[in-house]
Amino acid sequence: MPDRASTDLRNWAGNIRFSPSSFEQPATLDEARAAVAAAPRVRVLGSGHSFNTIADTDAVMLSLTGIEPDVRISALDGTVTASGWLTYARLGAAVHRAGFALHNLASLPHISVAGSIATGTHGSGDANGNLATAVAAIEFIGPDGELRTVARGDEDFPGSVVHLGALGVVHTVTLDLLAGFEMRQYVYDGLTYEAVVDHFDELTSAAYSTSLFTAWGAEPAFQFWVKQRTADQSHPFPKANWYGAPLADGPRHPVPGVDPAACTVQQGQTGPWLERLAHFRPEFTPSAGDELQSEYLIDRADAPAAIEALAGIGRLLAPVTQISEIRTMAGDDLWLSPAYGRDTVGLHFTWVSDVEAVRPAMLAVETALAPFAARPHWGKLFSMPIGEVRSRYPRMGDFEKLRERVDPEGKFANHFSTAVVGGAAL
Repeated sequence: MPDRASTDLRNWAGNIRFSPSSFEQPATLDEARAAVAAAPRVRVLGSGHSFNTIADTDAVMLSLTGIEPDVRISALDGTVTASGWLTYARLGAAVHRAGFALHNLASLPHISVAGSIATGTHGSGDANGNLATAVAAIEFIGPDGELRTVARGDEDFPGSVVHLGALGVVHTVTLDLLAGFEMRQYVYDGLTYEAVVDHFDELTSAAYSTSLFTAWGAEPAFQFWVKQRTADQSHPFPKANWYGAPLADGPRHPVPGVDPAACTVQQGQTGPWLERLAHFRPEFTPSAGDELQSEYLIDRADAPAAIEALAGIGRLLAPVTQISEIRTMAGDDLWLSPAYGRDTVGLHFTWVSDVEAVRPAMLAVETALAPFAARPHWGKLFSMPIGEVRSRYPRMGDFEKLRERVDPEGKFANHFSTAVVGGAAL
């Protein structure tokens, strides 16, 4: 296993330089188990699509991508068990070939399954839980190198799925499957701010998955993306407009003016779920990582008021915002899920790649959203005091007890997880 301590390891966006004492990439499960057992402390590097220090460590950084991946589909159980380090693009392709589907995908199919689940990452759709809600079982490598499986129905399950990397190294995940389905995707241009606020519920419930994109500014206008299951369409033709916003006359990229070649097929062309649910095609790199990201998740009932609050600082946001996306998800019972206990709306910001320029805008967003008990995405940038973040998770104390029981020596801790679980300053 190579020692790459001197290698310049960075996250996808390049804003975080990882600082492990050693980097190890085992070639087998047995090697991985031995590496975990021998390490004083260890964190796992997945696809690197995090924007804060959640994956960083000053001890051993482990990548499991050198291990031959495994995908096992059980038609009888309606599940797939797969290596956690696989990307959703690779896992989705195997699931699709077998005639099945995952219930949802994030915007980017390039991200790893284990990392997405550990942070509560999501797609969109009023009735769709985040990606972690598809987990039926999760298999960890524990601090002693032994394998430990937690399955739905187990007492520890709700606390073990969204785990921030603090409960072990994920070896495999078992996910629920749906029967394969086809979709059509439509984009509408120029939806007004007033229409979004006044008709939010109607817009987001219009299809299996919807997204609203805006760059804010003095008078925000929105792109409205509609991803419809063909089986759910009562008429083969799309709605001509939404509150005056017409169907786009060609393919669109979420960021105005950017070539849409990397985006999934639009304009109502029928295709499989795998090629429509994500915004970007897996064969393209949607950007070079020249961006920063933040996201804040709020109670769905507060969405119109929260959007109004953000519009009030739209002039401040526009200069540092490449694009902002609004998505919905169903509530769940996973202790550290940002959608725990409430149907949720995610307010996402893709910023310019300039931390100093972004910081005052990010602080303004957090101030504007303060009345709504926003929960920041675990893998993205935020500046909220960690005590505030902790207070927004009713089962945080139970998660602390779970972590102490399964990892009493803190082998899987790092500065980020210690702050979240223990209340130390970030």
